[in-house]
Amino acid sequence: MDPQPTGDPQSTYDRIATHFSKTRQYAWPEVESFLEGRSGGLALDVGCGNGRHTEALAARTETAVGLDLSRGLLAEATARARDRGFADATAFVHGDATALPVRDGAVDLAVYVATLHHLSLRSARVESLNELARVLAPGGVALVSAWSTAHDRFDRDEGFDTTVDWTLPGGETVPRYYHIYSPAEFETDLGESALETRRTELSSGNCYAEVEPERP
Repeated sequence: MDPQPTGDPQSTYDRIATHFSKTRQYAWPEVESFLEGRSGGLALDVGCGNGRHTEALAARTETAVGLDLSRGLLAEATARARDRGFADATAFVHGDATALPVRDGAVDLAVYVATLHHLSLRSARVESLNELARVLAPGGVALVSAWSTAHDRFDRDEGFDTTVDWTLPGGETVPRYYHIYSPAEFETDLGESALETRRTELSSGNCYAEVEPERP
C-alpha cells in the first residue's frame, strides 16, 4: 500500500522560497494563452508564488491581487513587483485558498495554477474551487491547473498522493506534498464544485480547466 503523505505547504515553501523563486521567472504559455484578449477590473492569482502570473494579470486589469500561504514567497513577489515596475497595480495578501479574503462576485479574471494539488484533503481541494466560484463575478472566468498522471514521470492511471523533493543549493532536500490528479478525477472535482467548466485540456503534464461560476 502506498504511504499517505500529508503536507504543510506554508512551512515547505517558506524554506525554499528564495531558491524556488529564482527558477520561476516566466509565465506559463498556457496562462499567457488564457489571458490573451481578456481584461477586467480586478484579477486574482491564487497561489501566486513569486508573482510571475500576477504580473501578467496586472498588465490586463486595473488591479491584480496575488494570494499565497507562504510569507516567504509573498516577499519574493513583492520584490519582483517593485523591481519590474508593476507594484502600483498589485496587492499581495497572505491567505488560504480554502477561505479567500475576497468579497463575493468581485473578481473578473483569475488564475489558480500549480496550487490545487498541494492541498492534501479532497474536501479542501473542492472547497477551494467553491471559494473561487464565490469570488468570481458574473461573467468572470478563471484558469485552474493541477499536476496530472498524464505527466511523463508518472506511470499511474488513477490519482494518488506523493511527495516530490526540492533540492536546495548545498544538497538539502525538502519534500513537497502533491496530489497527482487523473484527468477524470480532476473533472470530477470540478463537477462537485460550484464552478462550471467551459473546457479542459492536458498540456505539459498538467490538467487545465477554463471555468466560470455556475449560473443561477
